[in-house]
Amino acid sequence: MTRADYCIVLFAALLLPYLYISQWTGDEAGINATIMNGSETTEVSLAHDHTLEIDGALGTSIIKIKDGKIRFAASPCRGKQCIHSGWLEHAGEFAACLPNRISIAVLGEEPRFDSIIF
Repeated sequence: MTRADYCIVLFAALLLPYLYISQWTGDEAGINATIMNGSETTEVSLAHDHTLEIDGALGTSIIKIKDGKIRFAASPCRGKQCIHSGWLEHAGEFAACLPNRISIAVLGEEPRFDSIIF
């Protein structure tokens, strides 16, 4: 390797931590959440604690909102991956129950992603 190659590798190694911190760590607290059920979209506030029952393709999913966080509390799907995703509180976080066709996206003042497709 030449001296220029070493300089490029060193520059890239120093640039990666900066890019990670500035681009991929979004600690902005969520303000609202969007619940998508097939073609229906509902926007809810995370400011008030309450429980929602959303009917999906397999049955009813229960979604809890508490202390500015949202999560799937119960769902009729088999793997329960949506429940295991836990509490969502930062803008840009996303959970979905694909068999039941229900998804939750936390929104902040500035969008973290252009779009999410599944």
